[in-house]
Amino acid sequence: MTAQTTVTGAGPGKDHPGPAPAAGVNSRTPEKSPGPAPAGGVSSRTPEKSAGPAPAGILAALGTVRDPELDEPITALGFVASCSLSPDGDASVRLRLPTYFCAPNFAFLMVADAYDAVTAVPGVRRAEIVLEDHFASDAINGGVAAHASFAQSFDGEAVGELHELRADFLRKAVMAGTDQVCRPLIAAGTNPSRLPGMVLGDLPASRELDRLRQRRAELGLPAGDDAPVLIDPRTGAPVSGDAMPLHLRKARTTRISIESNGSICRGMLQYRYDTQGQGEEDQ
Repeated sequence: MTAQTTVTGAGPGKDHPGPAPAAGVNSRTPEKSPGPAPAGGVSSRTPEKSAGPAPAGILAALGTVRDPELDEPITALGFVASCSLSPDGDASVRLRLPTYFCAPNFAFLMVADAYDAVTAVPGVRRAEIVLEDHFASDAINGGVAAHASFAQSFDGEAVGELHELRADFLRKAVMAGTDQVCRPLIAAGTNPSRLPGMVLGDLPASRELDRLRQRRAELGLPAGDDAPVLIDPRTGAPVSGDAMPLHLRKARTTRISIESNGSICRGMLQYRYDTQGQGEEDQ
């Protein structure tokens, strides 16, 4: 994530839009963040303390919120420090990120999406979503609470909204998902030359296939059984045999990049905080 607050780009984010990072800036800058390293280099993280067990409905809702760049749930990544629900229906969620300087546009999307998800849970009367330990926490938390857009929240600093940023990352998720479903086929003996003529219905059922269908559907791309396995993630057009080798290389590179960023972010989060997040998955 970048330390830039002024960003360029335009496009729709879900209910709380905003812009993409400035060109040429690595979106995940490994600035060192405050927080003690585990003794002896050994992980000894303990569950985050809270008033009680996390409400299942709230945690499940937060599990639908994804880091836009890593394409993983914020719960699995350890970004949910705590969540609670009062008897009166007041939900409280505390979020955290790997560094103090994580990109404000990514952070805004996650906080805004978390607010939308939690307020949709039956029985929730009001929700407070707070991003902690971040240089732009005040602007992000205040903007989301006021139902303001990203540009409104960063008035005079941000240019445009976040729709296209979200779509760009979804397209990358589609490319990564393409590699995840094609690699096992090729490893099992399928000739790559057959892939341009195959449809999703030809593929064996798997979690990776379900995920690919979902990401395509979110972009309005073909996701049914009769949809081609290989498509252009921007237009939805089938990939030809001639274009297939380059398409598969790009898909593999995209998957490796996303997975590598995810590992880096998990490591930085573990270094910054010695407690596990609510719903965090061990890697």
